[in-house]
Amino acid sequence: MTYGTLTEAEARDLRLLAGIMIPASTAHGVPGADDELIFADILKSLERDTADAQTALKQLHELSGGPFAALAPERRSEVAMRFKQEGGSPLFSLNRVVLLCYYRDDRVMRALGQEPRSPFPKGHVVEQGDWSLLDPVRKRPPMWRQV
Repeated sequence: MTYGTLTEAEARDLRLLAGIMIPASTAHGVPGADDELIFADILKSLERDTADAQTALKQLHELSGGPFAALAPERRSEVAMRFKQEGGSPLFSLNRVVLLCYYRDDRVMRALGQEPRSPFPKGHVVEQGDWSLLDPVRKRPPMWRQV
């Protein structure tokens, strides 16, 4: 497996973290974010978020007192929960990439009852909601300056 711009150790830590972020579920029939196909997509999709991912993984390394992958599973969960609180914007960027890749996996989309395809050109049917919920927005004064 290629790791893009991540080192092998960073990729190993990221894969374990992704599995904690979104674990596999036999009840729902979905893989975790650490699944081989999903994780390969995560590595490919880091692109502009690579620097944030590396910063987040360095923070994770510091919180772990060494490689995250070297920790016992119980300790890994504890460190991940602490990292969730302290990770800041680099973790937010990393989380976004993990979620995007996870939810574009065909197996996950099928488990959600969705056809695994792009939304266009067919589109998706959206049920009509209660348009009166927008009334407070329509009634408020403009928030912009007239030109």
